[in-house]
Amino acid sequence: MPEPRRYVLTGAPGAGKTTLLEVLRHRGHVTVREAATDIITERQARGCAEPWHEPDFLDAVITLQNRRQIDAAVAAPRASVHLYDRSPLCTLALALYQGRPIGPALTAEVDRISRHRTYQRSVFLISPLGFIHHTAARRISYADSLAFAHVHEQVYEAHGHHLIHVPAGPVSQRVALIERHASCRA
Repeated sequence: MPEPRRYVLTGAPGAGKTTLLEVLRHRGHVTVREAATDIITERQARGCAEPWHEPDFLDAVITLQNRRQIDAAVAAPRASVHLYDRSPLCTLALALYQGRPIGPALTAEVDRISRHRTYQRSVFLISPLGFIHHTAARRISYADSLAFAHVHEQVYEAHGHHLIHVPAGPVSQRVALIERHASCRA
């Protein structure tokens, strides 16, 4: 059985990636949630106010991302397309943005996905909406989110990916663009 085509949605925090993936899931597509927010939420519930500063944060994100990729393959073995809210390259972008060392787990995972071409070369870059909705897990300013998005662009391009820009606009238009490019109409 052929491997599914795995497409990544990336971009600035608060650009609408999770909303788009939720709509795509409701339309019958296999989607994979972003890992960092779940790690943050779980650790904040245990009393850590800013878990993204913990030394093992990036490794925890990489581990959960990898598990979710495997779980998606097991849960939907016949699906030809999987849509991901972020990838290990986004975790690499986070490390670079924060000036953190790139540890062995992240290095190994980036090497693995590059070597195996795990994700499609075309990556959906979700454009910012012009504002940011702050949450307990998302405290970044809008200006900083734009700078962080730029790091994502640089990382994906440096790893040989082509960015498909998904402009701000109505969710239905953004979803249609993603479906058209991924050839995954339900």
